[in-house]
Amino acid sequence: MAAWLKKLVGAAIVLGGAAAAAGWALSAPVRLDAGAIARLGPGDAAKGKRIFYAGGCTSCHSKPGAQGDARLQLAGGLELKTPFGTFVPPNISQDRNDGIGAWSEEDFANAMLKGVSPSGEHFYPAFPYASYARMKPADIADLYAFMKTLPAVAGKAPDHKLSFPFTIRRGIGLWKLLYLSPEPVIALPDGTPDKVLAGRYLVEGPGHCGECHTPRDFAGGVKKGEWLAGAVAAEGSGIVPDITPDGKSIKDWSEADIANYLETGFTPDFDSVGGAMVEVQKNMAQLTADDRAAIAAYLKAVPPHPNGYPPRKPAN
Repeated sequence: MAAWLKKLVGAAIVLGGAAAAAGWALSAPVRLDAGAIARLGPGDAAKGKRIFYAGGCTSCHSKPGAQGDARLQLAGGLELKTPFGTFVPPNISQDRNDGIGAWSEEDFANAMLKGVSPSGEHFYPAFPYASYARMKPADIADLYAFMKTLPAVAGKAPDHKLSFPFTIRRGIGLWKLLYLSPEPVIALPDGTPDKVLAGRYLVEGPGHCGECHTPRDFAGGVKKGEWLAGAVAAEGSGIVPDITPDGKSIKDWSEADIANYLETGFTPDFDSVGGAMVEVQKNMAQLTADDRAAIAAYLKAVPPHPNGYPPRKPAN
């Protein structure tokens, strides 16, 4: 081999090794710092109940088809079939072996705000921590306190069914560099009413509405420039509607109409909620009237967008 070629190969190996080392360092799980942990506080279970329903925990983590009090048995097991593979929400009941009963408040906060497990692994972002990262530490503490009041349910949920390269969790660290941020999605001007600000917090944070109602890019991150413009459903061939002020689904609805829909499940035309929104509406009905009014006010204040999903192909 010519000397110049040996040098070229050697340089390529060195550069490749440096790039691999940099990627490994950048993709490392990042936990909350001491200051953030100190801001958690002891937590209030009564307040945490509101956050529990705002966060929609039962929609993914209760047993499929559960009704009534059984929805609080958070054994997991629902299959979420996506283009990246099938994700299965885990048991998050208070069982110390199969659930999260042995987690400390710090463990819980790191999972919710940083997407990091107690063992130091990245969680897959099918768990919507990219939205939960915007939550207040005090609300995380309150939610943890409420979770402690729920029953322990034995039994681990099945594992995710993923193919390479999605089986490599370390790569999620690079995904987080692009998409994980505690900053609000929509910048609101000075003087914005408190009701709208409260709605922004609920929608962008615990409510994680953008996870379904916003289109995603090739890496699975939400396109924040098309916030709430609607999207192709993560599962199946359906669509999730545009809920910006220009969205066909709620364009003609008043704030009162939106709030009433979230409470009762009925549209202004007396149609009823359907599809995946059934579970969401059940959760929204557990919030306060002020919370639902705030969500409605925020949805009327976000920038309008045309539909974020592709047009349906004509039938053959």
